[in-house]
Amino acid sequence: MPQIPTTAGGGPMSYAIFQLARAHRAYAAALLREMDLHPGQELLLMQLFDRDGQTQSELLESVGLDHSTVSKSLRRMQDAGLLVREPAAHDRRVMVVHLTDKGRAMRGPIAALWQTLEAASAGDLSKQQAESFIDTACAITKAIHSRALPHEESP
Repeated sequence: MPQIPTTAGGGPMSYAIFQLARAHRAYAAALLREMDLHPGQELLLMQLFDRDGQTQSELLESVGLDHSTVSKSLRRMQDAGLLVREPAAHDRRVMVVHLTDKGRAMRGPIAALWQTLEAASAGDLSKQQAESFIDTACAITKAIHSRALPHEESP
């Protein structure tokens, strides 16, 4: 691991998480580029593989990305022929997202991408190390989510 900048010295674990996330995202982005996908699009596709016909709001909630990112991704994916968006029967203002045959055909390649990413990430770890990492990552995520964001704190 590179030397931690002195300013980050009070948060060595947080700096390590940042470095890990950056490296992981860069590797995933390179794999996704080979599939003509942008980061985050695979997450939307995976949600649709599990349950096709979700509303844009449901997708937004399930992947945890902001509205503009999801809208832009869905537009790009529609332009690429991976999905279609159509108004819901119950409310024409609500958009429902459906996979196309081309989108459904991405299931196998995306599963393979995740296996490749997993092998690159955890290939040198023992089963116990991998399980411990997952438990630790989940605990950190839970701890972060339990804290109010600075702009959400009351005065």
